[in-house]
Amino acid sequence: MMVIAYDGTRYEGWQVQTIGTGVQEKVEAALAALFPSKPRVHSSSRTDTGVHALGMVAHFDLPRRECRIPLRQLPLAINAHLPPDIRVFSVRRAPPDFHARFSALGKQYRYQLWNHPVMNPLLRWMAWHVPRPLNLAAMRQAAAHFLGTHDFRAFSANPGYPRASTVRTVRRCEWRRSGPLLTCIIEADGFLYKMCRGLVGTMVQVGLGKYQPDDIPRMLASGDRRLAGMTAPAHGLILWKVFYPRRTPPTTAATTGAIEPPADE
Repeated sequence: MMVIAYDGTRYEGWQVQTIGTGVQEKVEAALAALFPSKPRVHSSSRTDTGVHALGMVAHFDLPRRECRIPLRQLPLAINAHLPPDIRVFSVRRAPPDFHARFSALGKQYRYQLWNHPVMNPLLRWMAWHVPRPLNLAAMRQAAAHFLGTHDFRAFSANPGYPRASTVRTVRRCEWRRSGPLLTCIIEADGFLYKMCRGLVGTMVQVGLGKYQPDDIPRMLASGDRRLAGMTAPAHGLILWKVFYPRRTPPTTAATTGAIEPPADE
């Protein structure tokens, strides 16, 4: 298994694309330069266009005869074939039944928002600029309504294929402030298409006074995307970490959460 970080600005999401470039394509090309079998990479998530990752977990299968590079050197070898906006932080052996997606117990996303009349130019590709004052207390009240098990259909976009269920369990939904920088931390057992951005966009509109915190239960019950708030822009969203059962060999982001950004985040 690998833990991968990337700046999603230049990519059409994680997945290999017919038009445009996905992060997966770049990672598979790097592996193909090292291994004759050209292994396919399986990810824990399929981040959307413009979304970033710090703790994307992925795995690939490799024939034993090709395992000639020491594990401690493998991240450096892979990174030598990657563009600078994609990096492999670590590589570990995984149990035979491990799957980056299907073995995951949950994920944490973080959304960054710059709440100041003037945008911070250093965060222009990593945070949503909201220049108007926000009622953070109301946004925190709204966030509390998302905790627990709910049908989140009203906060997700149509993925273009049938979904077995739109019910998810949110274990954490909170806002942190560090000066003008607001960070929304959302943990759940899974996420629907654009669900995270739908939650954030709605909470921001609560902070702007368009909705009240007590409107959230009505939106959830409706199951109607038209009755919930806006979808926040993609560039503020970061896949922060993925959670696995403890029997899985620890990785820096997957089980220990040891890969962390600067303290402001």
